[in-house]
Amino acid sequence: MLEGNLVRLRAYERDDLEKARMIYNDPDVNKFLRLDVPYPLKVEDEVKWYEGLNPFGNGAYTFAIETIADGEFIGSCGIEAVDWKNSHASLGIFLGKKYWNKGYGSDALSTLLDFCFSEMNLHRTYIYVFKFNERAIHTYEKIGFKVDATLRDNVFKDGKYQDELVMSILRSEWEEKKRKQTQAHDNER
Repeated sequence: MLEGNLVRLRAYERDDLEKARMIYNDPDVNKFLRLDVPYPLKVEDEVKWYEGLNPFGNGAYTFAIETIADGEFIGSCGIEAVDWKNSHASLGIFLGKKYWNKGYGSDALSTLLDFCFSEMNLHRTYIYVFKFNERAIHTYEKIGFKVDATLRDNVFKDGKYQDELVMSILRSEWEEKKRKQTQAHDNER
């Protein structure tokens, strides 16, 4: 279990599946997702996915996101495509829309980055985001991600090809950002 300021990242439980499916099947959420998962997601497909989760990782880690305040499941995040030789991995996240713009996504990703850089000893993490998802891009930039590339017409979604951005953050950039935050917090005292 990993804990941030607002959220806790923990292993999925069977009780999370219905809530996760409802969030995933919300068209306002799904339009921003690039997952290779059928839409709408059926209960039996989600159960198969859950039963296939490997608690020991094998280079992929999937976390349920819950609020610290009341333990409510609000979304999911994870690490995949871990390349141990080159020390990098891909991240992903989704939240229920009633939790958008409240700091939960930033806190979940920050907590995930702490795990990636401190525990997994990665050098770089990256995330794919649709170019039209300005809210997410702003969040990622606020955390410290930088745009590496635009992948033109990279994903066919909703009847047309969509551009995607690849954004990344290096461990040194993350550590510097955290150092500055700690220093600013200390100066406020």
